[in-house]
Amino acid sequence: MKKFFMASLLGSAIALCTSAMAAGTDLKALEDAARKEGTVNSVGMPDAWANWKGTWEDLANKYGLKHSDTDMSSAQEIAKFDAEKDNASADIGDVGAAFGPIAVAKDVSQPYKPSTWDQVPDWAKDKDGHWALAYTGTIAFIINKDLVKEEERPKTWHDLEKGKYKVAIGDVGTAAQAANGVLAAAIAYKGDESNVAPGLQLFTKLAQQKRLSLANPTIQTLEKGEVEVGVVWDFNGL
Repeated sequence: MKKFFMASLLGSAIALCTSAMAAGTDLKALEDAARKEGTVNSVGMPDAWANWKGTWEDLANKYGLKHSDTDMSSAQEIAKFDAEKDNASADIGDVGAAFGPIAVAKDVSQPYKPSTWDQVPDWAKDKDGHWALAYTGTIAFIINKDLVKEEERPKTWHDLEKGKYKVAIGDVGTAAQAANGVLAAAIAYKGDESNVAPGLQLFTKLAQQKRLSLANPTIQTLEKGEVEVGVVWDFNGL
């Protein structure tokens, strides 16, 4: 059964191909298998996200691997893996930290431990090798300076509450970035992981003010003028 090597913010790029994974931990065998397969099909790992573009370019230059991606939210990725099962069309996915265990529970991931496995702290990986964390981020605002005047640009969640611009956060029900945006807002208003109500109340207030945008906060939608203020990971904002 072909399963997927799910990574919760994956870092080890050598383990992308299922045939390469079957080669075990022998580096040359992995490289040979990857070259033979020739392609990497990913989900949720577009060029604009966390500089995956540089990773794909490195893989192309070093191993001659072609790459294609279908951008999806974390929940959509796992749903795709679960629906396809044996008829897998993707090799790898990048999901938020909370979704790694979900992938394991649904039995859609393939264990793999790269040579650097012991360097990854226990809290940041699945003990059997189904997922591992590779980068972290802080929730930040991206601001369209053409649409939001300098004196109105928010620097805190409390600034966000008082503004007149629309705020885009994305689909909280499916995207880890959006869910963590709500959590960050909750913490700013004295909530925590077990009490996200303050964050939800902030976005409810924005919706009541007709200031909650349904646009997905990406660089592309920002450039198109569809986003005035967006809530994103800082590595995407940069």
